[in-house]
Amino acid sequence: MSAPQGAPEGGDTPAVAPGGGPRLQRTIALVGMMGVGKSTVGKKLAESLSAAFVDSDEEIEKAAGLSVQEIFERHGEPEFRRGERRVIERLLNGPPIVLATGGGAYMDADTRAMLKDKAITVWLRADLELIWKRVNRRDTRPLLKRENPKQVLADLLAVRSPVYAEADFVIDSGDGPAGEAAKAIRVSLGLE
Repeated sequence: MSAPQGAPEGGDTPAVAPGGGPRLQRTIALVGMMGVGKSTVGKKLAESLSAAFVDSDEEIEKAAGLSVQEIFERHGEPEFRRGERRVIERLLNGPPIVLATGGGAYMDADTRAMLKDKAITVWLRADLELIWKRVNRRDTRPLLKRENPKQVLADLLAVRSPVYAEADFVIDSGDGPAGEAAKAIRVSLGLE
């Protein structure tokens, strides 16, 4: 697990209320590539903090009445990213939650600025082989529906990693139980 990258950029608001048990004071947003375990780790983290968990892709699907794949197919990636930005903005303006974002959400400059301003951002990082092992199990990743999907994934990882590195904290997501990564996040945020 990696050490914290520094204090949250959005101010001095702690993640949880001091004293009286863990009540989330600020949204914790998990960013990173598809397949790193943002949803699985996010659920464990939320449970351990007695907080609500929200997956932004699921919220986008509810709002659109379509799957992420259908949105990509019918309307294209730019329209998907516009809808994603609106959904994430709505979530960030609500009560503090543990938020798992889609792999490309943090790549959008406006979405990234909102997340950095209104949440504590955590890059859940994994290496290419682990990500490939996980995403190769299902055929639901629109960006990988191309020739040589592993190379597409490697190219995405190379382009996105420097941007993900702007997150407030970096946690390596290994092949172990999701609870280990959730604990590492709590430790990095001073909650353990």
